[in-house]
Amino acid sequence: MNALEKINCAFDPQGTPEIAAVLPYEEIYIRDRWEDLTSCPWWYRYSPEIELQIQWWQDIRRFLDIDWFAVPFFYSRSERKHIFIDHRIDGDYLVNSLTDLQQKIERPAVGGWNREGAVESARPVNPPDTFEEIDRRIKVPEETDKDFNLDGRDDLAKALMSGPAKELCPIAHVSSPLWNCYGLWGFEGLMIRIAERRDLVEHACNRLLLRQLHGIRLSAALGAKAIWIEECMTDMIHPSVFAELNVPLIARMAEEIRSRGMKSIYYFCGDPRGKLEYILSAQTDAVAFEESKKGFSVDIEEMAEYFGGRRVLLGNIDVVNVLQNGSADDLRSEIARQMRAGRRNKNRFIMSVGSPVTPLTPPERVRLYCDIAHEMSAL
Repeated sequence: MNALEKINCAFDPQGTPEIAAVLPYEEIYIRDRWEDLTSCPWWYRYSPEIELQIQWWQDIRRFLDIDWFAVPFFYSRSERKHIFIDHRIDGDYLVNSLTDLQQKIERPAVGGWNREGAVESARPVNPPDTFEEIDRRIKVPEETDKDFNLDGRDDLAKALMSGPAKELCPIAHVSSPLWNCYGLWGFEGLMIRIAERRDLVEHACNRLLLRQLHGIRLSAALGAKAIWIEECMTDMIHPSVFAELNVPLIARMAEEIRSRGMKSIYYFCGDPRGKLEYILSAQTDAVAFEESKKGFSVDIEEMAEYFGGRRVLLGNIDVVNVLQNGSADDLRSEIARQMRAGRRNKNRFIMSVGSPVTPLTPPERVRLYCDIAHEMSAL
């Protein structure tokens, strides 16, 4: 079976005879270990030339031999007529000769941290506290049911899907509306408003939902076959609030994803205790959990027992203690344990890790994970 067939079969009621192996957020690891993954200059990622994009993409596959890839949203054909990268003494610039827009591009920092060392935490100034302020902050797209005029923004995706990625599963990423509210109010502000001004949070979530639905439709137009729904911080709210406020939003996203012929994967970060049945009630096609950390435990065997094949389950190998720091035997043993759990989930399983791969993880370890997972994938 090829990679796409393995993932498709995992979503079938009868499960898959061969288990696919993936990594969540591979783009983060590519950012952090660029020079170790490819000999291409880092600015290739900004290039309007499809050939250069495919060149670095094929390079990184030597290590990231996983069974899906993130669908790229590329420059339009109109933009590519006028955009080029200008290498200057003071740095590299993305230049639009038509508009004379000149944007300096810089190599993203490892770990994504602020270059000045500032804490990467949302602490918004003048957070919105009325419906009108929320409406001004959250612009919603003009929705139509007509086809998107992509103007070639899918050209790179098409080139990959018809070439080096033709046997892989194309996926896209969206976030839950409630998790998106973090940007409006920060952590403390969001938690206080959930407790004291639920009406404001619900209003913001409903507007953010429209934006996420738009993103889902755009992803379908780009050729995605699955959508990864990211959820953070909601482990810290009461299960009843999670059920009333958040589950209907996720269910609406899952419904939209299904209506567009794609599969949904709900990634729940944090401690899921007290929320498992609510998570299932959102009717996503698959569920992924963070690995055990921060004082909570998510055992994949217990999850497989609880799910009983009701949803596709993704693995959650510990990216620090096993993938980064464990021995080869540790890694092999944990992959085998998680695959056995996946078989008990009626073969509705995809091998994965519980968090983004860390910057300290050598590419050879990632390749070892891929090799072992593929070696053990068959019944």
